[in-house]
Amino acid sequence: RLNVGLATDCVVIEAGAQDEVIVHRPVYAGKAISHLTLQGSGPHILSLRANVFRGPGPDLSLNGDVVELDVPFSGGDLLLKIREVVKEAGKNLDITEARIVISGGLGMQGPENFQLLEDLAQVLGGAVGASRPVVDNGWRSYSNQVGQTGRTVQPDLYIACGISGAVQHLAGMSSSKCIVAINKDASAPIFSVADYGIVGDTLEILPLLTSEFKQVLGTKSDR
Repeated sequence: RLNVGLATDCVVIEAGAQDEVIVHRPVYAGKAISHLTLQGSGPHILSLRANVFRGPGPDLSLNGDVVELDVPFSGGDLLLKIREVVKEAGKNLDITEARIVISGGLGMQGPENFQLLEDLAQVLGGAVGASRPVVDNGWRSYSNQVGQTGRTVQPDLYIACGISGAVQHLAGMSSSKCIVAINKDASAPIFSVADYGIVGDTLEILPLLTSEFKQVLGTKSDR
């Protein structure tokens, strides 16, 4: 035992007064955010939620030597044995690993209309996400939830469909390289972080986008 401070699944890390470290982490199945203060000079142990922090880019001015070390290791050295890895049923990509994420909000007007997102995701080779209200309504599973109390994503392309853009949702996707917003409300907060915006009925626009991408790509891409 190290007898040190521990905080897991952190989404924010801040420096507090003197030697304090302040962290924010989801609690109660992601329905609230807890603020913890670790006191003392440490050391402290923190684990981070995947994709919350973007790594620094390469510094080409630096160089070094690669040193290969021979470390003896065998299966008997493991203290933990993995019996089985169980993934959620279905062929869908994990939204935290996908290069393209198409997410839907209450503007999708019902769970049946998420098929429009599935169709577009199939063409682009992406994954389907959802806002918290969608998950709370039972339209999609929690594994699809993007936001502060869900999962954090940093895809190359994020398409927000019928999502107003609550600050909790923006916390989970605002680091995406390119953000496209589709919403009939021109004043929706999602447009404040979008690189490109389309004002109109999401349910009418999505089939047009899917059809256009099919023509441009020439196939239902599975890349």
